[in-house]
Amino acid sequence: MALLYVVGTPIGNLGELSPRALEALRDCGLVLAEDTRVTRKLLSALQIPGKRLVSCFQHNEAARAEEIVGRMAEEDLTVCLVTDAGTPCISDPGYRVVEAAWAAGIPVQPISGPSAVVDAISVSGFSADSYAFFGFLPRQGREREEAFARLAACPTALAVLYESPHRVKRLVADLQEALQDPMLSLSCDLTKLHEKTLRGRAGEVLAALEANPNAEKGEYVCVVALPDRRDEEESAGPAASPRALLLDRLLDGATMKDAVREVSALPGQSRNAVYRASLEVADFLRRAGDEA
Repeated sequence: MALLYVVGTPIGNLGELSPRALEALRDCGLVLAEDTRVTRKLLSALQIPGKRLVSCFQHNEAARAEEIVGRMAEEDLTVCLVTDAGTPCISDPGYRVVEAAWAAGIPVQPISGPSAVVDAISVSGFSADSYAFFGFLPRQGREREEAFARLAACPTALAVLYESPHRVKRLVADLQEALQDPMLSLSCDLTKLHEKTLRGRAGEVLAALEANPNAEKGEYVCVVALPDRRDEEESAGPAASPRALLLDRLLDGATMKDAVREVSALPGQSRNAVYRASLEVADFLRRAGDEA
């Protein structure tokens, strides 16, 4: 009977691989890997020679999903889906394969393993009653501004972001500005030899990154402690409509980013309410432009 395993692999320390994952990798008929070179090294370290490997990455996943799921159905093939590190489908390829397997009536089973999201939250020292995973934010333009607006308006206790080493300083600086210097925990190289976590206000973390000549190495996970929106909105009191205030500033020639910053600084204005209003205003202006 065909079966798809979604297998968590080590994010750093080889000892993180579970006995069940090891058994599945040994016994499966094929391993679907994000990068076959990386997975081949893992299998070699695990003393699993001669395993069939097929690549499945961002740019070929759609076609690969159809191909592999078809083979699974024809050959009653058991497949292990893995990524370069951690659990597949979490800001990594894989969901199209899982979706195709379900559509074909093939069972899908998870084999638990490391997750950088959970690991980073666990060492953050923040209450994790609720959290939202944002993955990698857009790099620039309106999409990035809107992502920060959604982040500021997020109702959860925490937000979790991924970032590359070459852009991490910019991320922390943008968080400092957009969220008014929030508390955050920034982890890099989790479970590896040079693992490190920086914790404090965004400005403090940014200063530590600036002082570290090796900061631009390794992948980062950023856990942001978000303000309690209910407390802010209850304490804001009567105030002018943030939508109207934003429109006034936009008509004066301000950018949306500047307008949000200026209106957020006004007495009686909740910065989270202003960010939510900015999304509504941006959507209204886009629709008005389409109709013109």
